[in-house]
Amino acid sequence: MGKVHGSLARAGKVKSQTPKVEKQEKKKVPKGRAKKRIQYTRRFVNVTMTGGKRK
Repeated sequence: MGKVHGSLARAGKVKSQTPKVEKQEKKKVPKGRAKKRIQYTRRFVNVTMTGGKRK
């Protein structure tokens, strides 16, 4: 087994400190083919040129 960074007594410290936020109800996202269709239109169909350079 490898060495552990720091003591395990502090494990989960940050998670226990953060305030609990309840999940909000969201609109249902399409699955499968319909989701791919939305991704395609978002990425390639109505693209706004920002800067003009492509990598």
